Parts: sequence; structure tokens; C-alpha cells
Amino acid sequence: MKQLVELQIGETLNEIQIGPVSRLDLIKYAGASGDYNPIHTIDDEAEKAGLPGIIAHGMWTMGNLAKILSEYLVNGFIKDYSVRFQGMIFLGDVITLKATLVEKQENTLTFNVTAVKQDEKLAVKGRLAFQLLS
Repeated sequence: MKQLVELQIGETLNEIQIGPVSRLDLIKYAGASGDYNPIHTIDDEAEKAGLPGIIAHGMWTMGNLAKILSEYLVNGFIKDYSVRFQGMIFLGDVITLKATLVEKQENTLTFNVTAVKQDEKLAVKGRLAFQLLS
């Protein structure tokens, strides 16, 4: 594992794949988050809402995207994190989490982060600032 302080602008962290997304993943997240909107767990309700099927919670995806830095949490913490939701994630989708270093300032590393579906469609993009412990 390369140390974060060794990363240069433009370098990427190891990609992480999650999925395929299961109904149980979303039911567990609904229970943990308190977001019981049925479009995330019940087929008929998702279809009534005009969706082709159940969709993953946006915040479930955002939370999973932060996993890209999990192995580095002994070296620091996520200082700032924001995303834009670009597309829906459905049951069975496999998501690839990616992070590219775009800025280094003192002990803060800023990454562009993305969650990309198996069909190469972008689901989430954002920026994440990681504060290194001194």
C-alpha cells in the first residue's frame, strides 16, 4: 500500500468494487439510516413512482464511496466531503469507487471521487478532503 503522503497530483488510489447491490443491502441501510422510503425496498412502490425498479439510497452510495479511504483512516480523517448524484443505482449493479488526487496543501489531500456503474455510467461524483495527522 502506497502511503498517502507519497501520492502525487494525478495519481489514483486503489479502486474498490462493491456489489452486486442487493435488496438486503438497501433494507439494512434503511434500518440504519431511518430512510424507509419504499422506492428503495419495494418493487411496486418504485414502479408507482415511475421508476423501472428499486433504486439505492443516494446516501448509501455516498457512504460507500467514502470507503475508498478506509484503509488510510489510521493516518487521518475525512475533513470535507461533497457529492453530486449523477445517476440511479439499481439492484444488481456493480459499482467501482475511484479517487484521484487533485490537490496537496500542507496536511490536506483533496481527491476527486466517483462511483461508476458496470456500464461505465457515472452514478456519483464529488470531492473529498483528507486531513493527515501530523
